[in-house]
Amino acid sequence: MGKRIFFMPRKKEHATREQLLEACLGAFARAGTLDLSLDQLAASVRSSKRMLIHYFGSRETLEQQAMSLLEDRLRARFRAGAFPAGTSPQAVVTALWNQVTSPESRGVLLLTMDLTRRSWAGSQRARSFFEEQQRLWSEMLREFLPDDSTVETLLQLFQGAALIYLVTGDRERGRRALNRLLETSPKKPSGQQ
Repeated sequence: MGKRIFFMPRKKEHATREQLLEACLGAFARAGTLDLSLDQLAASVRSSKRMLIHYFGSRETLEQQAMSLLEDRLRARFRAGAFPAGTSPQAVVTALWNQVTSPESRGVLLLTMDLTRRSWAGSQRARSFFEEQQRLWSEMLREFLPDDSTVETLLQLFQGAALIYLVTGDRERGRRALNRLLETSPKKPSGQQ
């Protein structure tokens, strides 16, 4: 996660539509929210409001496409095949926790929380994003945990721990809670995938 995942065009370079979308997603992640005005967004990506409208037609279209790009990025990072077979549930959850709570991921975590807030405020697109993330995480965790009940419990605990981390900055509280759950959960039978 240490490498940069968002492109920022240089000042006088004419960016392509894809490069602008990439830069806009980076701006949203740096801000931790989609609630940037077109003026703020244009300044952040070193473009103009006019150019953003030219390429995307509207602020809503730009936002929708940025959410789709974020979904693609998260799908690539948090997928069932991301860990080798036989990896222990503790190792998987620890790696996920470290990745989600790393300083480089803070903006993306805030952005996903912003989308969660939008989903409960009635945004169908944000709700769809939230549901897809739930599905992807559940699918990935099923590879390492014994049953759907354990997957659901861990996922709920993980989300709550991430929220507490954002509020307090304390990574260890969440790590301890996740480890306690894994220590008391039934184990997946060996050889079962």
